Amino acid sequence: MTQALWHIYQGSIDDMLVVEQQIPEFSNPKTREQILQRLAGRTNLALIVSCNGQPVAYKLGFEQAPKQFYSWLGAVIPKYRGQGMARALLLEQERWCREQGISHIEVKTMNRFKTMMQMLVSHDYHIAELTQPAASSQTLLDMQIRFRKAL
Repeated sequence: MTQALWHIYQGSIDDMLVVEQQIPEFSNPKTREQILQRLAGRTNLALIVSCNGQPVAYKLGFEQAPKQFYSWLGAVIPKYRGQGMARALLLEQERWCREQGISHIEVKTMNRFKTMMQMLVSHDYHIAELTQPAASSQTLLDMQIRFRKAL
């Protein structure tokens, strides 16, 4: 089987939402209104991976403080995973941040997303904070982990 051709571009919230709605791990996909509210007045970057003209992955983040970027959301549609898209998005986001003069990137994930944590650690992100899961959750898989990287 040959690998599908794909490319990364700076896209729109609508492109991102096409992917967001197809991620089974997201029990509560973000809405357009939630995203626009969070991004309001902030410099942001929406990177999209397109395969055969369709959005199949994204990475969305914003400048949360001067010189500090928060990589807020990201996902790859399951059937497109394992092709290096998440890694390519991460590297493109870092390149863009450096061009903007940003000195640090932060990312939050959960203990249950092992592949994401492995990718972050392998690209020199370090654990900056651990947050215990809500009292209603009895599993450590729900622990939130904040990673940080100096650019």
